[in-house]
Amino acid sequence: MASGNSRGITTSQVGVHDKLDELVVKYRESENKRPVSAHTQTAFDEVCDWLSDYDGDVILDSCCGVGESTANLASANPHARVIGIDKSALRVDKHAHYQVQSDNYRVIRADVNDFWRLVQQSNWNITQHYLLYPNPYPKKTQVQKRWHGSAAMVDLMTITPNIEVRSNWLVYLMEFAKAAKHYGLVSDLVEVTGDMHMTPFERKYRSSGQSCWKLKCRSDED
Repeated sequence: MASGNSRGITTSQVGVHDKLDELVVKYRESENKRPVSAHTQTAFDEVCDWLSDYDGDVILDSCCGVGESTANLASANPHARVIGIDKSALRVDKHAHYQVQSDNYRVIRADVNDFWRLVQQSNWNITQHYLLYPNPYPKKTQVQKRWHGSAAMVDLMTITPNIEVRSNWLVYLMEFAKAAKHYGLVSDLVEVTGDMHMTPFERKYRSSGQSCWKLKCRSDED
């Protein structure tokens, strides 16, 4: 019996957006001239200092919210360094509640649109990238606000082919997989099962009786 009260996705869009391929091609062939925000540049520079004497695996947890998922990933990957990124100072400041005793991760405030651009210019060894329950922007007119339908997809695709996206809206993941295919990635889509939850959203959605899904992308050369 469901114990939560989270509402499911409400949208008039049925299936993958009919303009998705057109948008992906347009942005892939365009130059992103958006200036990097000062606070994101500062955050990036601080992370660079943290990684300055390190050449091992780096895992990104983008749009990490309060950083519960970042802490979980750090515990599960003690050999790696994990970076959680969220644009909200309010959410990042709440991370203390979820913090674990580990020195292999950081939770920072930054705009991921800008941070991804800086990362793809760096020499970090990004081995895995997580996008856990991004805002789905479910209205059909909001497709360009979804990561895969935006200019940010270009930088996102250059960071690493090993990407895991989770959502309670199956169409979002179907769209992401189709967009990633333009960049030579293949994807596996399965339902989230078990009692372990990576984020507060995942816990809330599943306790409300909603299905959650995870999409794992990788290079088609693997």
